[in-house]
Amino acid sequence: METLRISVPTPTKINMETLRVSVPITIFNSSSFTTRKKTFKLNLSSPVHHKPQFNHLLRPKPLSTRLPYLKIKSSANTAHHHRDHHHHHHHHSLGNDCKLTGSQESFIRFTKAIKWYDLANFLREHLQLCCCSALLFIGAAASPYLVPKPAVKSFQHILTLIAFPLVGVSASFDATVDIIGGKINIHVLMALAAFASVFMGNTLEGGLLLAMFNLAHIAEEYFTSRSKVDVMELKENYPEFALVLEVNNRNSPNFSDLTYHEVPVNDLEVGSYILVQAGESVPVDCEVFQGRSTITIEHLTGEVKPVERKVGDCIPGGARNLDGMMIVKAKKTWNESMLSKIVQLTEEAQQRKPQLQRWLDSFGEHYSKAVIILSAAIAFLGPILFKWPFISTSVCRGSVYRALGLMVAASPCALAVAPLAYATAISACARKGILLKGGHVLDALASCNTIAFDKTGTLTTGEFTCKAIEPIHGHVRGGDQKEIASCCAPTCEKEALAVAAAMEKGTTHPIGRAVVDHSAGKDLPSVSIESFENLPGRGLFATISCIESGHGGGEQLKASLGSVDYIASLFKSEGESEKIKEALTSSAYGSDFVHAALSINNEKVTLFHFEDKPRDGAVDVVKGIKDQAKLRVMMLTGDHGSSAMRVANAVGIHEVYCSLKPEDKLNHVTSISRDTGGGLIMVGDGINDAPALAASTVGVVLAQRASATAIAVADVLLLQDNISGVPFCIAKSRQTTSLVKQNVALALFSIFVASFTSVVGFLPLWLTVLLHEGGTLLVCLNSVRALNEPTWSWREDFLHILDSLKSVIMLLRQHGTSQSNIRTAPCR
Repeated sequence: METLRISVPTPTKINMETLRVSVPITIFNSSSFTTRKKTFKLNLSSPVHHKPQFNHLLRPKPLSTRLPYLKIKSSANTAHHHRDHHHHHHHHSLGNDCKLTGSQESFIRFTKAIKWYDLANFLREHLQLCCCSALLFIGAAASPYLVPKPAVKSFQHILTLIAFPLVGVSASFDATVDIIGGKINIHVLMALAAFASVFMGNTLEGGLLLAMFNLAHIAEEYFTSRSKVDVMELKENYPEFALVLEVNNRNSPNFSDLTYHEVPVNDLEVGSYILVQAGESVPVDCEVFQGRSTITIEHLTGEVKPVERKVGDCIPGGARNLDGMMIVKAKKTWNESMLSKIVQLTEEAQQRKPQLQRWLDSFGEHYSKAVIILSAAIAFLGPILFKWPFISTSVCRGSVYRALGLMVAASPCALAVAPLAYATAISACARKGILLKGGHVLDALASCNTIAFDKTGTLTTGEFTCKAIEPIHGHVRGGDQKEIASCCAPTCEKEALAVAAAMEKGTTHPIGRAVVDHSAGKDLPSVSIESFENLPGRGLFATISCIESGHGGGEQLKASLGSVDYIASLFKSEGESEKIKEALTSSAYGSDFVHAALSINNEKVTLFHFEDKPRDGAVDVVKGIKDQAKLRVMMLTGDHGSSAMRVANAVGIHEVYCSLKPEDKLNHVTSISRDTGGGLIMVGDGINDAPALAASTVGVVLAQRASATAIAVADVLLLQDNISGVPFCIAKSRQTTSLVKQNVALALFSIFVASFTSVVGFLPLWLTVLLHEGGTLLVCLNSVRALNEPTWSWREDFLHILDSLKSVIMLLRQHGTSQSNIRTAPCR
């Protein structure tokens, strides 16, 4: 059977008579599909648009839902997909993740020949059958109270014979594969206990054990999937294809000629022009080329408010276009776009195991073997030491029965899911636009007692404004050699700005951008850069030529641009160096601004004054970290003291280290961590502070500003361009470590209680399973609490629970009052 699929964009709001649309026609059958492209011309002035038979073609569809047949997988892949998500939570070596041993491959070939393999997969993949088996077993257990005595045994046997294969076939297959592969895990223990019960004549009890085990793992799968729902939602939101416009004769695309073809998102190239319609997602990081629209990035950064984007604005990949139609130009490939990085980093973070989980993985298999040995000891030594019967009697449970209970109760199932809180917390942070590179980051954050902030672009907006240009050294009037503060020629300030703008062209540094922005639209002399060198932590050096007027008159000059200290150090005379520094302190514009100095041939020095404002909310962030998190807060900055103190006083930081080069920041980070004996959090914008971020216990970076190196070395990425997520990260880390400790305590308690009661014979085997799996579910439920807003103390948690209870009671009272009012209302 062949399927024809055509997608055509809506032509509404386009003032033209004819629309040419390039439509890929895909012929799909069970074995292959091919794609052909045709171009149609639609006459928009024709009434054909209003004909019903064309409505389904002209209705816009989100890209994420287009061409659904591409999601179809081969039968092998589909089976593997189901095995990865079935309710057993059992990832044995049938999947692609583990390599099968020769014995396992031989066994699987045998089971395929006798159809055991297919039957096990069929029963495992249908959860309804598991639920039916549980109901049948419960009915069999309750039959003595519901069915006449003579028919009880027969009724139980019939229900058990129907129900047991529904759970026993797949359980026996999974356990056998694991045993042949040399693995002893919870599935093996449960299967051994269940079939041993059947062997001893307790078929109903063995079946109940497997059914409840499966139902408990269905619930466990649900809670585990909740912890990863954000990544799945992100994957569903990104489109598989993009509408790439065809550009003929190097003409720019426009809405009057929309010839396009569908291209897989992975194959998009930088510079491609893409059509994005209302309701669709932007496939990669783009710049708006034509059109205007409102977009939302809430699912990417947590920013709830929709934003308007017009020509020239940047849009991150994955942003949803709420209305209008846009032509955008791809700035990055799919692998480099924001949405791809978010999905990749979040998935990698959930796969990176924290220390507890790594220990549990190595400990679990040895523990399971120890449980089997201990159970065997109970079975064989019980009759000797405690005079128990070997096989159960009507008076006393046998040692074999008690050993089976211990085998089930002592299995480390609850311990294995204790680290689930880490994955849940990572998802909770992702909802807020915060990416953590693994659960180990939460442990590291919780261990830190000091936090250091970079100033520029972190505590401040980083959007510098050039307030003044001031000649401070080497500027003279005509033949008079007396230095003056005012400009010696009408074009002197213009020359300095022209040279600085030429040197900073293409820079990403905030001060460089401010210089370039300040030069825009001004009539400046032409400057040519002959050679260029970037000196990290100091500034820039260049050889320039072609100054139209003023000093030099076209000859090659040496220009240096950077901090005042760097420029002063270039002068060989200590007297001249001191004069430059003194000129800064005696400047008519004061010393509170951020400064940069320009030197030409080490003769003329010009001072640039920049203003940088503290971020909105920075005061609250610092106050919260001090008062709630009780951390030591400091500032590490490369700016001079007066500018640094101005910002520090504005945001409430009292410990300031200024005039630091990148290597100085690195030394401070390492020495503070060593001296305090605790961890240090370094928060920066990712520009010139990558070494400090790498050396800190936890590096936090503003992802929108950061360099690729800073993103690579950072542990936490803040997708929103503010630092409000820092207190949330710290609180979430403490909440998560507390939940993990609670999980371990709950797991150990449930294992001890279930093991003790089963060995002493207080509980039957099926109740032991219920108690054991109940502990596992409690651990899962406790882990899901990591999705809640974090608090700073147990007292706040307790008050929050009280408030919730009060609100529930109030609602119940209001409901009761309304019901009584209805009953007492008089009839008319």
